[in-house]
Amino acid sequence: MGKVQLFEIRLGESRVVYSPGEPLAGTVTVRLSGSLQYRAIKVSCVGSCGVSNKINDTAWTVEEQYFNSTLSLADKGVLTPGEHNFPFQFLLPASAPTSFEGPFGKVLHQVKAVIDTPRFSKDYKCNKIFYVLCPLNLNDIPDIEQPNTMSITKKFNYKLVKSGNIILTATSDLRGYIVGQAIQLRTDIENKSGRDTGAVVASLLQKVAYKSRRWIYDLRTIAEVEGSGVKAWKHAEWKEQILVPALPQSILQGCSLIHIDYYIQVSLKSPEVSVTLPIYIGNIAVNRLPLSPSRSIPHIPSAVVPSAPPEEEEAASGYHPMDNVSIPTKSHSQQQPFSYAPGLSFQEIRADSEQTGSPNHPTLCLSTGATVPYYAEGNVVPVPTASSLILPPEYSTWGYPYEAPPSYEQSCSSANSSISNGN
Repeated sequence: MGKVQLFEIRLGESRVVYSPGEPLAGTVTVRLSGSLQYRAIKVSCVGSCGVSNKINDTAWTVEEQYFNSTLSLADKGVLTPGEHNFPFQFLLPASAPTSFEGPFGKVLHQVKAVIDTPRFSKDYKCNKIFYVLCPLNLNDIPDIEQPNTMSITKKFNYKLVKSGNIILTATSDLRGYIVGQAIQLRTDIENKSGRDTGAVVASLLQKVAYKSRRWIYDLRTIAEVEGSGVKAWKHAEWKEQILVPALPQSILQGCSLIHIDYYIQVSLKSPEVSVTLPIYIGNIAVNRLPLSPSRSIPHIPSAVVPSAPPEEEEAASGYHPMDNVSIPTKSHSQQQPFSYAPGLSFQEIRADSEQTGSPNHPTLCLSTGATVPYYAEGNVVPVPTASSLILPPEYSTWGYPYEAPPSYEQSCSSANSSISNGN
């Protein structure tokens, strides 16, 4: 850098995460080996979102800006050799959205500094990224504490002339969860046929929609658990749980270009049938009712269907009573709980945690699939990695799904339709 040996931005108290409406203070530091003539020294605080049609492309197709403030730290003059510090302070707007980074776009907040030199001389620039976290309080979402249930009935044919029914019902204990919380899931399968079903699979799905010239969908499987199939003429119950890994929150309040949704999908591989439960991922957990500290999933009756097999089945094999059985779990595919994004070192976080000396001080971690840190309560040991993502083998690559998961309203409408058809 020639005369400029050091040009950097330092945030006050080495902070990384800020809340909307908070002051952001810091210092611009310049160290020189010789005199430097300048026209102005300025610092800016900028928050913006950019979306591209191509993966990992920073030539944004669509952009929106949330704030852009500039301060003049020094007017025209000469900096002498040595170190110079210029303090600054900005007030973050209350509407600043949570930071996020994905393959097709990002919500980025940063402080930029520039030394504007005379004509024909090189300007000097530097920047410092910081993260904004606007916590999503799940208790602000209506009916969030209620169980989430979806049921579907499918008629299918097998052995050319035979037919049967499958009734698949999935229920989660809540409609919203936080990182580290277990999703309690119960699945009921009524196999009203003479054919065994394939394995049952429960998946936690993330759908991120990017608004460019057209909507781009990035659909990923975050975690997956698989259970055994259901024998012919059996009514099976499968109880499992999925641990919510470090994930971005569902709603980026104030951002209109990136939408994040989560779903629990329960499906049978054969015959192909599935139900989808929309859920929220937030930062503040659902308040449990004092009278039910250990809530269990209530039994939800499935849609009304004939209690006997179809006539062609009855003629071929006679009446078969439905036996109740439990489904064993075959395999888990759970994402690693924590990962790190570029720009924040494990040593810095560990040192910050050790300085507090308090066992109740939450640990600073970074969300998978995003660059926004969050604080995890309890005895959490972050795992350092050189990559911004830790993905299990089953984690799907990005792409354009043929059909995006339904919205919450569409899911409810589908459930009502299924029940009506059953009646």
